[in-house]
Amino acid sequence: MPKPLFSVDVQPDFLPEQSEPEQSFYAFAYTITIRNVGKLAAQLISRHWIISDASGHIEEVKGLGVVGHQPLLKPGEAFQYTSGCRLRTPSGTMHGSFFCVAEDGERFDVPVPLFVLEDGNHQARILH
Repeated sequence: MPKPLFSVDVQPDFLPEQSEPEQSFYAFAYTITIRNVGKLAAQLISRHWIISDASGHIEEVKGLGVVGHQPLLKPGEAFQYTSGCRLRTPSGTMHGSFFCVAEDGERFDVPVPLFVLEDGNHQARILH
């Protein structure tokens, strides 16, 4: 029996026009592409995120679907969406997982590896 298999790509972006550094408010967007690279159709049911800022503040986010969708992905299909988060510091990290159910009823988690959220100015301050 084939196993369900999804891959995930993440592209984070700092949003300077929506940030207010003097108020310790930093806005980030992230674009997720989830692709069915297996041989079974499967549906994304829910998400789970762990969001950490540089001061150690951690926020956990759980919910059904992504941006109001619970996409059913056939083999070879992909779903892309953009969402966002706010941090109190100019840098932080995110990681998490998607819970999915394959057409044969198998339940599985798709891990999203740790990725960095960082404003360009903060990075320059670290390097100099």
